[in-house]
Amino acid sequence: MLKLKLSAYRHPAALISALALAGCASVQRPVQQQAAAPPPELAVLPTLPPALQPGEIVGRWGFAAYHKEGDRGRTEAAAKAQCNNPYVIRPGRTGGVMMHLADDAKASELRLKGAPGGKTYVGPEGPPAGPQDREVVTFDGRVLVLRWTDPEVTSRYGTSVYVRCGSRTSRNE
Repeated sequence: MLKLKLSAYRHPAALISALALAGCASVQRPVQQQAAAPPPELAVLPTLPPALQPGEIVGRWGFAAYHKEGDRGRTEAAAKAQCNNPYVIRPGRTGGVMMHLADDAKASELRLKGAPGGKTYVGPEGPPAGPQDREVVTFDGRVLVLRWTDPEVTSRYGTSVYVRCGSRTSRNE
């Protein structure tokens, strides 16, 4: 047995430290810790045929964006005014379309991906509604409205409005 000589609290800090260490030594730790449970997987939507084909959006477009739904009409007019400096969507080498991803100065080949509920997404290879995808909100052949699926990207870039430059006015032409 260990004897401790206490002489009128001469070294209270040493006494407290010794008791604390003794308490730590008596705590038993499990030999093996259970692995943390993996995070739940996000539901992956099945890829279906898209509601529009890449050739339908290839061309020259006036471009503008809005953050408030009430600004859509004004934004569409602003996009049309940009036809003197159009955003060009080109066909990709493997059947997609060449467009820009968020925060990327270089165009990438993107896919049109169908999803349940008649939704269509534009984004890199992978399942629809991925973090870099844009949802096709509306498309009538003349106006294309795209919204980013990532809320943080939407907060920075807004909802995109593309107005076709030139004479094509409907999807059936």
